[in-house]
Amino acid sequence: MNIATFFSQYGLFFVLAILLVFMVLSTRRRNKRMKEEQEKKAKETVPGAKVLLQGGLYGTIVEFDADNLDRPAKVEIAPGVVIEVHSQAILRIVDEDQSAPVDEVAHTPLDEQTPLDERAKDITIESAEETRARLERDADDKN
Repeated sequence: MNIATFFSQYGLFFVLAILLVFMVLSTRRRNKRMKEEQEKKAKETVPGAKVLLQGGLYGTIVEFDADNLDRPAKVEIAPGVVIEVHSQAILRIVDEDQSAPVDEVAHTPLDEQTPLDERAKDITIESAEETRARLERDADDKN
């Protein structure tokens, strides 16, 4: 039997065997990497660490039980506001250098030069009745 006849009969089995070996190796490598990331996250998840939650909230861990992951973790999202979340809701630990992105607000030169007291003059606070009356006037104007 020559090589051409052998590969014409059994070549497909070799290709399938190579693909199977590739799939097994890539799956093992991906699982190993995920396990390392989980171990790193579990090691860094300590009270006082800044975290990003699944819902997009940033906070600081107040209480976390690494041994019992079914127990909720307590995360402070604002001063004095502590919420309980499932331990798997912690997406990642946030580095201090890589904290929450700050939205850049475009300031006009007039805003920067105008003192705060002068800008505060334009702010008016209205009561609930005044707000209701204003909304009704606006609705009447549209009709």
